[in-house]
Amino acid sequence: MSGTDTPGRSAGGGDGTRAVRAGLPEPVKHEPTLPGPVFAAHFHLPGDPTGPYTYGRDENPTWTLLERAIGELEAPGQDGTETLVFASGMAAISSVLFSQLRAGDTVVLPSDGYQVLPLVRAQLEAYGIEVRTAPTGGNAQLGVLDGAKLLWIESPSNPGLDVCDIRGLAEAAHARGALVAVDNTLATPLGQRPLELGADFSVASGTKQLTGHGDLLLGYVTGRDAATMTAVRRWRKIVGAIPGPMEAWLAHRSISTLHLRVDRQNASALALAEALRERPEVTGLRYPGLPDDPSHKIASQQMRRFGCVVSFTLPTRARADRFLDALRLVDDATSFGGVRSTAERRGRWGGDAVPEGFVRLSVGAEDPEDLVADVLRALEESAD
Repeated sequence: MSGTDTPGRSAGGGDGTRAVRAGLPEPVKHEPTLPGPVFAAHFHLPGDPTGPYTYGRDENPTWTLLERAIGELEAPGQDGTETLVFASGMAAISSVLFSQLRAGDTVVLPSDGYQVLPLVRAQLEAYGIEVRTAPTGGNAQLGVLDGAKLLWIESPSNPGLDVCDIRGLAEAAHARGALVAVDNTLATPLGQRPLELGADFSVASGTKQLTGHGDLLLGYVTGRDAATMTAVRRWRKIVGAIPGPMEAWLAHRSISTLHLRVDRQNASALALAEALRERPEVTGLRYPGLPDDPSHKIASQQMRRFGCVVSFTLPTRARADRFLDALRLVDDATSFGGVRSTAERRGRWGGDAVPEGFVRLSVGAEDPEDLVADVLRALEESAD
């Protein structure tokens, strides 16, 4: 009883209409439009254990509404899809990988994806699963697909912001008998819909722009096939990687402003990228929304919005550190997608193959003029 399996108050139309009404239950007189979180480890259950709610690790009414809401954004109008929520983005990622793969299988991962993927690779290999990697850009994963059971796509990639042809890769993978999962964290469902592009799973960290306030951890999986999603659900039950009801309720509440945040952040990210393009100390500038970005052509064909993250490189590690320290409206923090702008030197974590001066900047909801002015001032102040 999750995702789009349960009828609710979903409305068609534009993204704003859908976001503010996604997952709401049918109206009941004197009841709130969005019921509060249900805190329950168990439920009254006389007789045989029938019905959706039996034990708190399996289902929760607050999850049901959130799963329905996410499903309406990821796959509007698509019957038979299902969404499951998790305690974090990595819990969602792990649920797909470890529920679908067995010893002897082969999986293709991006070599330039999220910095925890190398740890995932080591665990997969420890279980006897062959892991192949290739970069996101240039559809390079196509070259290592033969014999794979699962193709994992991250587009745009984090933190390099490369984009691949999701539809083309999905068709090639399916022709070879492989499943396709797309990490949709950076794009959000308002930026692209992987299931419409042919993927079997859309997976994301709801910690980021989906909820957008930097105050909760959450992940989700939306899938189109009942059998594969049953395996994902079983993995969630076994591992117990479930969100708390308060986190689920906060996430659902936050989704109602997703379209407002995304539109503001995307527009400001483009304005910032255009300003950075004029700076001589900035190299390797990436933002898929820039017309001259290497990924712009394919991104414009499959993305409806280009995201809130801009990446670039400053000449040295010291220069990047001085730049970050000089910022006043941008917090030096990891993660991305929040209403308050953040930035960090990604090389400090050691898991990304990026230059020492590489900066990932997540654009928030501040006035774009103020944000651009702050970044340009910090660049001037951080000069040698």
